[in-house]
Amino acid sequence: MPNLNEEYPSADAALASTKATALAEEKPKSEPRPALSMFDAIAVIVGVVVGAGIFRTPSLVAANVESGTVFLTTWLLGGLVSLIGALCYAELTTTFPHAGGDYHFLTRAFGKRLAFLFAWARMSVIQTGSIALLSFIIGDYMAQFYSFGEFSSVLYAALVIVLLTAINIAGVSFGTGVQRLLIILEVLGILIILVAAFLFTPTETAEAAGNTASGNATSMGLAMVFVLLTFGGWNEAAYISAELKTGRRGMATALVASIAVITLIYLLINLAYLHVLGLEGMASSNAIAADLAQVTIGSAGMILIGIIVVLAALTSVNATILTGARTNYALGRDFSIFSYLGQWNTKASSPVNAYVVQGLVSLALVGLALFTRTGFETMVEYTAPVFWFFLLLVGIALFVLRHKEPDRPRPFKVPLYPITPLIFCFTSAYLFYSSLMYTGMGALVGIGVLAVGVLVLLAIPRIQKQKEPVV
Repeated sequence: MPNLNEEYPSADAALASTKATALAEEKPKSEPRPALSMFDAIAVIVGVVVGAGIFRTPSLVAANVESGTVFLTTWLLGGLVSLIGALCYAELTTTFPHAGGDYHFLTRAFGKRLAFLFAWARMSVIQTGSIALLSFIIGDYMAQFYSFGEFSSVLYAALVIVLLTAINIAGVSFGTGVQRLLIILEVLGILIILVAAFLFTPTETAEAAGNTASGNATSMGLAMVFVLLTFGGWNEAAYISAELKTGRRGMATALVASIAVITLIYLLINLAYLHVLGLEGMASSNAIAADLAQVTIGSAGMILIGIIVVLAALTSVNATILTGARTNYALGRDFSIFSYLGQWNTKASSPVNAYVVQGLVSLALVGLALFTRTGFETMVEYTAPVFWFFLLLVGIALFVLRHKEPDRPRPFKVPLYPITPLIFCFTSAYLFYSSLMYTGMGALVGIGVLAVGVLVLLAIPRIQKQKEPVV
């Protein structure tokens, strides 16, 4: 990673070679040192994955399955798929440790052109779409407290993006103490839901809760898209593999244990939803945790749960804005056509231009809800196909890199190779297919934006040639 205050080198081959040599020489100094205990690793993975999504996506899953048994089974499958994917990422991150993550893997396996498309996708679809959908979670719950009318969720979501982007531009971020407090509140919220569901549910309510779908069209593939969205985060959590004291076997243990804990949490909280609201009640809810609290505790409980969900979502949005802007900044440093994004504001100590562009794209995505009127679902549709496409390519990259660099030391090897990564690739391919076939306009827009990235990629050589000085 270049110094933030230095000017990025040109694309000249000799300079690029010199830079590559310098980076190779610096690498031993910058490699992560083993410093995390097993408990630390499990806590990090669980903390990354368990977010505000569990307070929103279960209603969407319920709307796409036929029975309560199938509903719970989808969450078990989500845990299994996440475990398989995390094991694949563990090999890649321990073999090729690099701050670029997926961008680096794709570059080594397929070259810079495909890696550019991934960076484009993060800037215009994946990261900005995630910011928008997390903001809609906040909007849906805030609308339960105070409504401005039909587009309350849209207005709240836009306000969240503007405020948090402004805070990050000013150089202000949540401290570690605040982050820990928000995590504690989130865990508290889950415990409140479980206690309320199983101890304070009126008997007649539990008996009346339906366990079958309302007769609407269902789709197991789309249900899994929403489930795995909620499990999202393990691909970033795998980066701690190089920092674990217990080494290779410890990483596998940490991954298995953390995914097991996450799956258990999700099963318990979804069992609570199902017990109180029933499948049909879940499917019709836009703020499922608040509805559960309303039934079991009353209006006071609904307000408490709503506040907890909003705090959890704010934490996720802020982190996504922070990391997304720095990815865009790196893209601007690597490709001169995006040099505007690669400018670092030393006074604010932040990539201000990257924040502004990211905020504007996120607001544009929020604007899609004005046409679809289902903001959260539209953002899932928008991001899912592109996300699963590149996740599939990362899975394939594991095979390619084993073939291209067979002699490279691999501190952690995915178990049952090639079966495990094949399952991961087939699962990603199926979810890519499902996110295309069973979604609406949002998916088409996401694919269209990626196609624009292809056109930009093709135009880069011509643009760079025009900028070259005439000798």
